[in-house]
Amino acid sequence: MRVEVLAVGTELLLGQIVNTNAAWLGDQLAAAGADCNFHQVTGDNHTRIVMALRDALARGEGVIVCGGLGPTHDDITREAIAEVMNVPLVRDEAVVARIRSMFEGRGRSMPEVNARQADVPRGASVIDQALGTAPGLICGVGRKVIYALPGVPYEMTEMFTRGVLPDLRRRMTERGEAGVVLSRVLRTWGLSESALAELLQARIATLDLEGANPTIAFLASGMEGIKVRITAKAVDSPSAAHLIDNEEREIRQLVGDVVFGVDGETMESVVAGLLEHRGLTLAVAESLTGGMVASRLVAVPGASRWFRGGVVAYDSAVKYELLGVPEGPVVTRDAASAMAEGARRALRADVGLALSGVAGPDEQEGRAPGTVMIALAGEPGGTGVGSGGAVELHLPGDRERVRQYATTSALDLLRRHLMGRDR
Repeated sequence: MRVEVLAVGTELLLGQIVNTNAAWLGDQLAAAGADCNFHQVTGDNHTRIVMALRDALARGEGVIVCGGLGPTHDDITREAIAEVMNVPLVRDEAVVARIRSMFEGRGRSMPEVNARQADVPRGASVIDQALGTAPGLICGVGRKVIYALPGVPYEMTEMFTRGVLPDLRRRMTERGEAGVVLSRVLRTWGLSESALAELLQARIATLDLEGANPTIAFLASGMEGIKVRITAKAVDSPSAAHLIDNEEREIRQLVGDVVFGVDGETMESVVAGLLEHRGLTLAVAESLTGGMVASRLVAVPGASRWFRGGVVAYDSAVKYELLGVPEGPVVTRDAASAMAEGARRALRADVGLALSGVAGPDEQEGRAPGTVMIALAGEPGGTGVGSGGAVELHLPGDRERVRQYATTSALDLLRRHLMGRDR
């Protein structure tokens, strides 16, 4: 069943409010097995709301409208739906009584303008309000349906779950379309979107020949790397999960350890799990990132069990005096290695991680902005980590992007090193 989402509100078009409702509804519709191929946003204009509703119903079997159910003059969703249904609005006195009761329960009198919220297109069903004053609507348009929900997110989510979802599932069952759509996101670091697509090109072509279930899609997420989304549709959740499990194995075999996490896992949470699994402690020394690595690490619950601390050695003198870096250039692999060893030694950790480089906008020591050195240190005999060595990266972007990319790249180097030692 194809169900679209229509958000109503001029404030959305002006960028004054972010349309979080559409994202939430898209996830819920997918979980219910409905196909949501279009999202629309329109302002508080009767003609445009009517046009958007008719367009959505022409493309699919249902539409969920969020917003425009309030009591003021610009809340005109009810009128627009009535025009699409070709019926008049009828005031439901039982709804008026409920709204009045809600006001009286707060020790206030109901403004008469709120009675507008009880106007219902003839033939529509009311979804009683539980959190606000606006009731929802279930409006049949032939064999198709319009669901009208409040725009306030917490009111919308409650009403969708209680009033819309059961009706939607009933309609899908009657159409013989009951099922679920599940997605899993594989999070990657170290390859561009085009490079990933090239690695997976043959696999995607095979899926297309087999009817494209599951499907693979890419999402470039900036500082979070490239995400590979696997989506499967099946009669129930276990069947869909089985399809996704099989596809994840195929993808991991093709792209290797550039996959660092799944769904909500972050680079720092994965690193934390590896360190804790191996019983290792970590210390960091940061120059250009200025504490970003440490900040992300301590955001992981339980970080005190494996994170000893960090040194922000921004001035070269701190590198020399506190971390034992030999005097001279600091944007070098050797300097980064000395920083890593100095942090490990000073903070009595098993593993040391260090970054030095040029964030920009100006050159330093003749090195261009974006030049970054990352190093690892440890005791080969004591921890099995080894020195880890140092790498030189050339990262793109402005000062902030270089610092963010360097932070994730440093954590990824540590992740790969710990995984390699675990094999």
